[in-house]
Amino acid sequence: MCGFVGFTAVDFDRETNKAVVKDMADRIAHRGPDDEGFFVDDDIAMGFRRLSIIDLEGSRQPMQNADGTVTVTFNGEIYNFQELRAELEAMGYPFVTNGDTETIVHGYEAWGTDVFEKLRGMFAIAIWDAPKKRLVCARDLFGIKPFYYQHDGNRLIYGSEIKAFLAHPAFRKELNREMLPQYLCFEYMNDSQTMFKDVHKLLPGHFMVFENGELNVECFYRITYKIDESKGLDEWADEINRVFDESVAAHEIADVEVGSFLSGGIDSSLDAYCMGQHAPDIKTFSVGYDIGCEDKLAEIDALPDFDIKLDELDDATAFAEWAQLPNWQVKVDAQEFLDIVPTEQYHMDEPLGAPSAIPLFFVSELARKQVKVVQSGEGADELFGGYWIYHDQFEFDKYFKVPRPLRAAAGAVAEKLPSFHGRRFAMRGSGGPEKSYQRASMNYMWDEIPNVLKDYDGPCKPWEWCKPHFDEAAKQDLDIITQTQYVDMVSYMPFDICLKADKMSMSQSLELRVPFLDKKVLDVALQLPTACRVDDDHAKYALRVAASKLGFQKKVANMPKQPFITPLTVWLQTDLYYDRIKEAFTSEAAHEFFNVDYLVQMLDDHKSADFSTVEGRGKLKMMRIWNIYCFLCWYEVFFGKSSEQLAPKTQVAYRASRESSGRSSCRAKTRCSFSGSRAGSWIVSKLPVRGSPLNAPMLMCAR
Repeated sequence: MCGFVGFTAVDFDRETNKAVVKDMADRIAHRGPDDEGFFVDDDIAMGFRRLSIIDLEGSRQPMQNADGTVTVTFNGEIYNFQELRAELEAMGYPFVTNGDTETIVHGYEAWGTDVFEKLRGMFAIAIWDAPKKRLVCARDLFGIKPFYYQHDGNRLIYGSEIKAFLAHPAFRKELNREMLPQYLCFEYMNDSQTMFKDVHKLLPGHFMVFENGELNVECFYRITYKIDESKGLDEWADEINRVFDESVAAHEIADVEVGSFLSGGIDSSLDAYCMGQHAPDIKTFSVGYDIGCEDKLAEIDALPDFDIKLDELDDATAFAEWAQLPNWQVKVDAQEFLDIVPTEQYHMDEPLGAPSAIPLFFVSELARKQVKVVQSGEGADELFGGYWIYHDQFEFDKYFKVPRPLRAAAGAVAEKLPSFHGRRFAMRGSGGPEKSYQRASMNYMWDEIPNVLKDYDGPCKPWEWCKPHFDEAAKQDLDIITQTQYVDMVSYMPFDICLKADKMSMSQSLELRVPFLDKKVLDVALQLPTACRVDDDHAKYALRVAASKLGFQKKVANMPKQPFITPLTVWLQTDLYYDRIKEAFTSEAAHEFFNVDYLVQMLDDHKSADFSTVEGRGKLKMMRIWNIYCFLCWYEVFFGKSSEQLAPKTQVAYRASRESSGRSSCRAKTRCSFSGSRAGSWIVSKLPVRGSPLNAPMLMCAR
C-alpha cells in the first residue's frame, strides 16, 4: 500500500525534475511513511512513497526488470500474486523479491497490457516502457485505489492524489466550476472529471497508454451479469459464505497485523466474524459519538411516530461481545467533528459532501495506533442489493407501466408546484430509469440548482450524466433494479464509497482492504437472481440468509440498511454549528458561487425544524447544508488563503507558480478565506493538525 507520482520530463533538466518529483512525493508522504524511491531520466520522473505491508525489507519501488527496460510503481495489493508468480517462473522469469510488485513487472513483460485482467486485487499502476518511451497506467476494476492525471501536449502529470500536482510548476490549478451542479445533485462527480479543471480520474477497469504525446484509454474489464436461476436462495447463501470466507482469507495476506472495522451492521460484522474464525484474537475498531444535546434527544425519543438512529456503537459492542472479538472504540463529539472538516477535505482532494467520511477518519486514526492494515465492509450494498434506492425502484418499475407522456406531464406539473408529499416521486418518474436514479432524499433535486447557484439558469439535467451508464446496463437486458445496481457499481461506488474509504484511511497511513470488492465475490454476485438480492420485504436477501446460516443474531442478520450514521442532523440545530456554517455561507467565496440568501434561509429552516410533525421534519436540510459547507471548506483549502501552505517548495516551481498566479481568473478573483471570520482564520490555523497539508510530510516521515 503506497502512493506514487510522476510526470513526463519535458520541462526542465534532470536535477530540477528530481527536486520536483521529490516535492510531489512528499505531499503524499501519509500514503507511505516507511520508505521513498525515485526514477528520473530524460523522459520521465517517477516518485514513490511506501507503506510496507508485504516483503517488508524488499520490494522497494520504483521496481525494474533485470535490464532496466521496464520500471513499475504500484499502489495496492495483488492477492493472487503467488499463483501468477508460479506461472511466470515456469515461463522462465527469475524473481528476486517476495512481494507482489515484481509480479506486475514480469507480468507486463510476458503479457503486455493483458496483465491487468489477470490481477486479483486493488491497484493503481504506472509502468514505464523505456524502449518504446511509453507510459502504461491502470486502475482496478472497482476503483478502490485512486489515479489522477492532467494531460497537456507532451506533458502528462499523474499520481495517487491531486495535491501532489501542486508541486509541479506546469500544473494548471483552476476550478472546474461547471461541475458544481453535478456535485450538488450527487455529492460527488459522476464521471472522470474532478473539481480541478482538466484533472481527470482514470476510470475503474481501464488502462491508458501515453506515447508520443497521445493519450489512449481502453477498458480491460466490464461488469457483465450472468444471472443463474438454477439455484435457490439457500444454495446461493451457502455459495456466498464460501466465496466470501475465501476472499477474507486472501485479504489477510500480510507481513504485519491485520484488523477489522466494525460498525455493527451486517457487512462489517460478516467480515469481522470471518476474520475471527481464522484468528480469534483479531482486533476490531468502532466509532461512535458523544452526542450531547440531551434535551433535543429526549424530545426526539419521546415521539411515537418518528425513529431516528444517531449512533451505532451499541450495535458494534453487542456484536463484538457475541462474536468474542476484542473491540477498540472512539467517541467523537460535536466540536471534534466540525473542527476536522478542512483537514478531511484536504485529504479528500475532491470535495465530497458525505458526512460518513468523518467517522471513517477518526476510526482510521484509532486503528492505526494498533495495526497497519484493516478490512472493511464496503461494496456489499452495491453487489448484493442493500440500498433503499433498489426498493424505491420497485415502485418506479410499476409506475413506468403508465404511458411516458402521462408521466412526463405529471412530472412537469409537480416541478412547478410547492413541496408536497409525492412531488419528488412524480418528478423522478417522468422519464426513464436514469431520471428516477436520484438520491433525492439526500441531495439537491435538479429544480433546486438555479435557486442555489449564483448566475445559473440551467437547465440542470443530472439524468444525462447517468444515462450512459444505464444505456450500457440496458444492453445486458437487465431489470430496473439490476440496472440500478450496475450504475451504482460504476459510479457511486468508485466516486463516493471507495474515494472516502481510501482517502480517510490513507490520511492515517492505514491500509484498508475490502474483501467484498473481490473478483471472485463479484462473480457470484453477478449470477444472483434479482429475487435473491431485493424484493418487497428484503434487501441483501441472500447475504442476510448467509449470515443467519452462520448463527448471526436476528438483530444483526435482519438489521435494516443504515448509512454510516452521524448525529449531524441534530448538531446542525446547535449554535456551534449554526454560527460556524453561517460564517461560511456568508463568506466572500459563498457570494462568488451561491445565492447566499437561499443558503442562510435553508440553514435557518433546519435550525428551527420541529421533529414532532411531518411538516416540521420537512424543513430538515442536513445533507444539502453539509454538501455546500464541505465544498466551501475544500475551496478554502485549495484556492483560498489556506492554499498558501501548499505552495511549491522547489525554486523553479515557486517561480513558475508566482508567474502563473495571475493567469487563473478563478484564483485571481476569489483567493479568499471566510472574510476574515472565525471560520476562515480557524481553517488556516487548524490545518497543521492530524497530518494536514503544511506538516503532513514531516509528521508522517517521523512516525
